[in-house]
Amino acid sequence: MNVVHTSKPVRGAKAQTAAPEVNFASTSVPRHLARGAIGFGLVIGSVALVPVAGPATLLAAPLALIAFRGCPTCWMVGLAQTISLGRLKRQCVDGVCTLTKGDAGGVDGPARSRL
Repeated sequence: MNVVHTSKPVRGAKAQTAAPEVNFASTSVPRHLARGAIGFGLVIGSVALVPVAGPATLLAAPLALIAFRGCPTCWMVGLAQTISLGRLKRQCVDGVCTLTKGDAGGVDGPARSRL
């Protein structure tokens, strides 16, 4: 005997939705590495120049957050996403999602799809 349990939603309760996917990937690995070089250069340069030019050089450090698209950890996650771009393909059928090898051989392949 199959029993299905159902329940009514509580009045005033909001439906839960899946969290949106955050994507930090760039269009190519060299472009992503260039953003990292700019970000790390700004952080290191702003701290290293404090004895020479004073604390005003620390104002360059927040610009690194723009290059990193957040923090250095966000940049590193984006690097992993950029490298794997197109190598994996997610397919969802009837609520079951699986990962398979993608059509592209890397980020420069013709069938790049974002996860």
